[in-house]
Amino acid sequence: MPRLPVVSGSRVPLLSIGDDTVVLAARPPLDPLLDVGAAVVEALRYPLSGPPLVDLVTPGGRATIVVEAPVLPFPSVPLDPRQEAVAAVIAELTRLGIPPDRQTILVAGGLQRRAGRLQLEAILRPIPARDFRGTVVVHDVEGDDLVSLVVSGTAPVSINRALLEADLIVTVTVAETSERGGAAALLAASAAESIAAPGPAPSLLAPSLSPTGALAGRLEAAVAARTPLMGVSLVLDHPRLTSGYRGYPWSSDTLDALRRSPLRRLHNALPGEMRSTVLDRLRRHVSTVAVLAGPPAVAHAEGLLRGAALRGVSLHGQLDTIIVPVPWKSLQAPRERINPITAAALALGHALRLWRDASPLREDGTVVLLHDLHRTFGHGQQAPYRSLFQLLRDGATPAEVVAARATAVADPRAITAYRKGNAPHPALAFVDWASCGPVLARAESIIVGGCRDAGAARALGLVPAHSVATAIEMANGLAGGSNRTGVMLGPPYVPIAVTYEPA
Repeated sequence: MPRLPVVSGSRVPLLSIGDDTVVLAARPPLDPLLDVGAAVVEALRYPLSGPPLVDLVTPGGRATIVVEAPVLPFPSVPLDPRQEAVAAVIAELTRLGIPPDRQTILVAGGLQRRAGRLQLEAILRPIPARDFRGTVVVHDVEGDDLVSLVVSGTAPVSINRALLEADLIVTVTVAETSERGGAAALLAASAAESIAAPGPAPSLLAPSLSPTGALAGRLEAAVAARTPLMGVSLVLDHPRLTSGYRGYPWSSDTLDALRRSPLRRLHNALPGEMRSTVLDRLRRHVSTVAVLAGPPAVAHAEGLLRGAALRGVSLHGQLDTIIVPVPWKSLQAPRERINPITAAALALGHALRLWRDASPLREDGTVVLLHDLHRTFGHGQQAPYRSLFQLLRDGATPAEVVAARATAVADPRAITAYRKGNAPHPALAFVDWASCGPVLARAESIIVGGCRDAGAARALGLVPAHSVATAIEMANGLAGGSNRTGVMLGPPYVPIAVTYEPA
């Protein structure tokens, strides 16, 4: 029986799988663009639709460049291609008659922790950052200076003043999911109630199914009716290891070396903090494979299609059981230690919603999460998650969760912590938990293999299993006979396209 090295928390155990198990791993690296800046300029001159940037610029006017929080791609990389893209946009705007001191970079972080100095310094590479003479604004979803904008088909949306005071808006985002990037970057620069209002979509790769994408599209139309708007969307490859064990998880040679390595066993024997530090220090690189421009929603949707086609894998038919390793860091930016809620949000709310055409999990299938689910709640940035966890542990009904969310977002101490950059917005914990809803409703059972905190698993409605082997045996029993199993290797997690033979 093959043994597959996987990342479970900060450990790298071996997973015993059957010969017929489907391994869903990232493809080999794609051919990258050699000059991202030149590709951005080319895209701005020849957009997918609408006029080129030169026709939108008012010489001597004001421009707002909207950038997103670096949540995706996951895991993070030290040199983000968006840095080159933003620098290219600044240079092109300067060339067309808008000097840097008339340009504003708006960091639209949504409900994430507000960007601090380290995050702001990472928007541009050192030399372009030194030369930039414009303004950098970190969006505050609770700001008193938000401006109300009438949006068709919904209630008015309060957005950052820098969007309405500009003569031109340019968004610079990556095409990873339908709920982040593109027009959603404009939504991330609005008030908290607008960001948190849409429910979760069943898939993160189908903009037509996304309530967030629909609201963002209406907001884009309202903004574009007042101010010229252009979007730059980057299609990225998966983040790749560049140090030891480069080639994980797509290379069979690397998997075999990791399987036999004594360093893996030594790593698993280290204390938890040391294991996390070792994994954090692994060097990674991500490259850009395409740059698209046009109306933000158009460029983003095309980027999603290309990214899924280039990086995704095809799965013939659905699976009875999907095994999802959960890593040591959460999806939020800046990366925090993972807790039971963010572990569920990463696996159920992100990894298992990266599909097109159909869910890879059959109706009433089984999900096996590989994580110890240890409680790491503390003060500061973990406080909103601790409060929600206590509520779920006490058996709160959906109505009580909604009421608790309204109470949390009205807590002045939590709002103050958010505005100071010490914690995420208190609504983020509820949004993360809600993102698990589509998979929780679809799966018959979600088993946590290697769980060391049974109480935490039961509080979230999950089934604890002390070992991974026990979790897989439980999944086989639930399948009641033939059990088609798949393993979603990651991070990075791969987009999945489910195909069927014609009847």
